[in-house]
Amino acid sequence: MHSSAVFLIEFGAIILGLGLLGRLAARLSFSPIPLYLLAGLAFGEGGLLPLGASEEFVAIGAEIGVVLLLLMLGLEYTASDLVSNLRTQYPAGLVDATLNALPGAVMALLLGWGPIAAVVLAGITWISSSGVIAKVLGDLGRIGNRETPVILSILVLEDLSMAVYLPVVTALLAGTGLAAGSVTLAVALGVAGLVLLLAVRFGRHISRFVSSDDPEKLLLVVLGLTLLVAGVAQQLQVSAAVGAFLVGIALSGEVAEGAHNLLAPLRDLFAAVFFVFFGLHTDPASIPPVLLPALALAVVTTLTKIATGYWAARRAGISSKGRWRAGGTLVARGEFSIVIAGLAVTSGIDSDLGPLATAYVLILVVLGPLTARYTEPLATRLAALGGRRTAPDAGPGAGDAPLTEDAGPALRDQDTVGRP
Repeated sequence: MHSSAVFLIEFGAIILGLGLLGRLAARLSFSPIPLYLLAGLAFGEGGLLPLGASEEFVAIGAEIGVVLLLLMLGLEYTASDLVSNLRTQYPAGLVDATLNALPGAVMALLLGWGPIAAVVLAGITWISSSGVIAKVLGDLGRIGNRETPVILSILVLEDLSMAVYLPVVTALLAGTGLAAGSVTLAVALGVAGLVLLLAVRFGRHISRFVSSDDPEKLLLVVLGLTLLVAGVAQQLQVSAAVGAFLVGIALSGEVAEGAHNLLAPLRDLFAAVFFVFFGLHTDPASIPPVLLPALALAVVTTLTKIATGYWAARRAGISSKGRWRAGGTLVARGEFSIVIAGLAVTSGIDSDLGPLATAYVLILVVLGPLTARYTEPLATRLAALGGRRTAPDAGPGAGDAPLTEDAGPALRDQDTVGRP
């Protein structure tokens, strides 16, 4: 009875605190994610007032939060949109992997951690946080922007790549033979391919099965189906996020619209819990010893992610402002990086890898919403200043006019995409 009361008090305080932080962020026109993370850091392991009774429930809520974030993101696009984007954007996925995995591998080798740790840290620096980016896109009202499909294509390619990467890393860390590792990899690839095939080929039938005029029944069926697919996918070494995203794209028409309206409040609640949970499991005392390498890695991979998004958006014909927005949005790291680091820590590969990964992710998960918001305005302002410095003297007052893009790109930036 007493533990039940403590749980209600703790969890109620968490939810109330999140609401107040969200209101503060709204007043400041700022994403609430960094505030949620810092709150978790303050009340987690080694923080000001560690929580205990509600920790297990918060952990489950955090998993549901990631699943709902990716489901809602998937609801914005159809299966044909996904396949088309993957076909056209796979070169961006290769550039993404090269530019962002290489710094992590080099850092591990410079620190003397060996080749297996290099593979692990490469994955940590490579994968952007789908959960954080999904939240940021919603907070900034950019779901319908023309650069958003480019961002989503890169995220989906990364998540699908995890179906290959995670079994390989698990086999390396466990020291299993080639045969066992190959079987795990084959199962993961088969499950990911099957789910994608069902989403593309039978999306209409799935929508018809899920459809209901009763909001309660629609909510229960969509939520239950999503959690079931996500759980099965994760059990078979495939990302739960991939499963949830594919369920979202499999639903279309009125079903997708109705599900979006019903699930939006649940997504916001559990997504906030996810970010708090990340902070709760970060011991502040473990960060200072690895802060300098983590900062150096964060600076380098911030620049490489921005370059990746800019190149991919330029290749897709997006205007200059959209390219900078795409690059800045991809900076955040989060859930996948922590999963990869957790595998390494459990295997005992190196005692410093866990704290370094935690510090690195914490830096970028706080910095990510800032780069998403400010990269494009900053780049535009710097370009304008550079133009003023190099422009020839055109007479009094000529330099006072702000520089603007031509009408074509400006109009393209206002176009939106989404479900037909």
